Amino acid sequence: LGIMKTWLTFRFIWLAKPSGRHFHRDHQRWASLTLADFEAINRCDRSLPKNFNFAGDVLDQWSQKEKVEDDGLPLGETNAWAFAPVGILFICSATRTTQRICAVLQSPDHVGSLSFPGLVFMPGTTQLTAKDILYRLRVSKAKCIVASEEVAPAVESIVSECPHLKTKLLVSPESRNGWLSFQELFQSASEEHSCVETGSQEPMAIYFTSGTTGSPKMAQHSQSSLGIGYTLCGRYWLDLKSSDIIWNMSDTGWIKAAIGSVFSSWLQGACVFVHRMAQFDMDTFLDTLTTYPITTLCSAPTVYRMLVQKDLKRYKFKKLQHCLTGGEPLNPEVLEQWKAQTGLELYEGYGQTEVGIICANQKGQEIKPGSMGKGVLPYDVQIIDENGSVLPPGKEGEIALRVKSTRPFCFFSEYVDNPEKTAATIRGHFYVTGDRGVMDTDGYFWFVGRADDVIISSGYRIGPFEVESALIEHPAVVESAVVSSPDPIRGEVVKAFVVLSAPFKSSNLEELTLELQDHVKKSTAPYKYPRKVSGPKVKKLDQMWRSWDMNWCL
Repeated sequence: LGIMKTWLTFRFIWLAKPSGRHFHRDHQRWASLTLADFEAINRCDRSLPKNFNFAGDVLDQWSQKEKVEDDGLPLGETNAWAFAPVGILFICSATRTTQRICAVLQSPDHVGSLSFPGLVFMPGTTQLTAKDILYRLRVSKAKCIVASEEVAPAVESIVSECPHLKTKLLVSPESRNGWLSFQELFQSASEEHSCVETGSQEPMAIYFTSGTTGSPKMAQHSQSSLGIGYTLCGRYWLDLKSSDIIWNMSDTGWIKAAIGSVFSSWLQGACVFVHRMAQFDMDTFLDTLTTYPITTLCSAPTVYRMLVQKDLKRYKFKKLQHCLTGGEPLNPEVLEQWKAQTGLELYEGYGQTEVGIICANQKGQEIKPGSMGKGVLPYDVQIIDENGSVLPPGKEGEIALRVKSTRPFCFFSEYVDNPEKTAATIRGHFYVTGDRGVMDTDGYFWFVGRADDVIISSGYRIGPFEVESALIEHPAVVESAVVSSPDPIRGEVVKAFVVLSAPFKSSNLEELTLELQDHVKKSTAPYKYPRKVSGPKVKKLDQMWRSWDMNWCL
C-alpha cells in the first residue's frame, strides 16, 4: 500500500487496482540501483549517480513489484492507494523547468507532489497567514501556488502583490473562480508519462526555516539529499519494512513530514497512514491507534506528554510496535511513563531542516533517558568550541558535523540568495548546527539549548524576531522582546515582554493580553503567538529587565 487516508466518518472506499500504469517507458532504467545501492550511497560507500529522480527511480520500481492486497483493515471512510497512482501524482507535471511552487496543504493527501520532477517545491503549513504567504511568494518569486480551500482566501487577498505568481492550483473537491482544479487535471491526465531526467544535485525543494534574527531563510535541498539521503534513516531509526504502516504526525510544512511520510517510508516500501485532524484531539488519536493496524508512530514529545496523563493501560493498540519522537527535547519522565503504561520504548531522534537526522536512539541500542542517542551515519558528530576544535566528553559546546574535503550530498545545498548565511554554517572543518550539547564517554549526545535562541514549541521552530515584529505592529506596543519559557506540555512556549505606549498604560491588562495574542495570531502563523505576555510598568526597554517582579502574566 502506498498511502492510506483516514477520515472520521464511516465509509469504506478502495481505489481499483490500476492496470498497466507506469511512470516512464524505460522499465530497465532503475535496474542498476537497488535499495542496497541507495544505502551504500547514503553511507558514502558508493558515489552519487549523475542522475536521480525519486518518482522514476523509487516509486516506479515499487509500483512494478507491488501487489495490492486487502490487509483486513476495518471498515471506515478509508482510502487505500497503491504506489502506481501515488507515483502519477509525482509526475503528472513532468516537464523540464526551474520554476518554484509554493504548496500550503492541510494534510499529505497529495504529498507525492513533493517530488514533481524539474520543479522546486516549497511546503508550507496551513497556519500561515496572508502576510506569511506573501513573504514566501515574493522572496522565492514562485510562479505557482498549490493550496487547500481553507488557505485560498488568504492567497487571494495578497495575490495582487505577487507579480511573479502566474498559476493558482486548488486541492479541493470544490471549484473556485480563478483557480485551476487539481482534481479535474488529475482525472484528465494521461496514464502514460515519460518521467524527465533530473540531475542528482538539481534542486528539489525549499524549506523556510526560522532563525533568531531576520525573516525565515530558504534552505534548498536537492533531488538526492531528500530522495536518497534518508535511506538509512528509514531502515535504522524508523525501522521500517515494506509490511509496516507508519503514522507520522508532523505538519506537512516541515521537513519531518518529508522524512517520515515520503522519502524514508517509501524507500523502504512502507505504507503511510494519514489522518486529517484540524487540531490534535486525544480521544480521536487513541481511538485511531486502537482501530487501525498502525505499526509505527512518530510524533512530537508534546503529544506523548499529553498522552501519558491518560490511563493508557485501558487501550489496546492494534499493531503498534515502534514509537518515535523528535522536533523538541523529550523529558526523561515522559519516556519512562510511556514505557510503563504501554510497554513500548520511545526512540528519540534529533535533526535539522538543513541536514536531516543527526543523532538517534535506534533499535538494539541502550536508551539513556534524556539523551538524543548517538550520531547516525553518514555523519561524524562532535562537540566543538568557538574555534572549531573538538571538545572532550563531558564538555559543553556546539553540536557539529565534520565536513571533509567535499560537502556531504545529504546536506542542504544553500540558503537561497543568502551566501553569507550559508558560509556562516561552516567553522573550520565542521558544519555547526547552532545547538549546544554535551557528549558522554559512550558517545551519547545530550541537548542543552539553542545557541541562537530559536524557540522550539511542540516541535515548531519559532524565531523571536518574527513575533517581536508582529507585536510592534500593534499601537499598544512600543518595544518588545520575545524569549522561551518552559512549559510542561509543549516543552517551550513563547513569552513576550512588552513596553506599552502611553495611551494604553491604563488599559485592562487581561483584556490587552488577549488582544495582543489575537493580533499576533492574525499577523503571523497562529502557532507563534505568545502564550505568556508580560509588561512591566516602565518607560524604557533597558529598565524592563530589572522589573520582572512588576510583570503582568497570563
